[in-house]
Amino acid sequence: MQLGRQLRDRGQVARGLTLSLRFAGGTAWEKTRRLPEASAHDDDLRTMAYRLIDAAGLQRGRLTGLVLKGEDLVEADQVAQQISLDQAREDRLVAEAVSDRIRAKFGPGAIGPAATFLRVS
Repeated sequence: MQLGRQLRDRGQVARGLTLSLRFAGGTAWEKTRRLPEASAHDDDLRTMAYRLIDAAGLQRGRLTGLVLKGEDLVEADQVAQQISLDQAREDRLVAEAVSDRIRAKFGPGAIGPAATFLRVS
């Protein structure tokens, strides 16, 4: 998720997310929700983004714009880090940190979903 990567690069975390939708015909919809705890991790931001999209109740509306914004940003070192006993979550956070280091060293296109890479054979 690009938002999480941008927050981590800037050393910030978001305490909330805002989803703004614009529909054909000029109508707009916007909703803000607080995160259970301040975060810049892709899984936390993705889960809240999905909840916001579900809250929009989209059925057959034609979207012409979609914006996801981090709200109430604070410095990452100002937020306490919760100890987790969920090993799968901890593994994802370690993988996320490794991915960030690879992108910093080799560029933003160096790592991504396997489905987006071209076959070499």
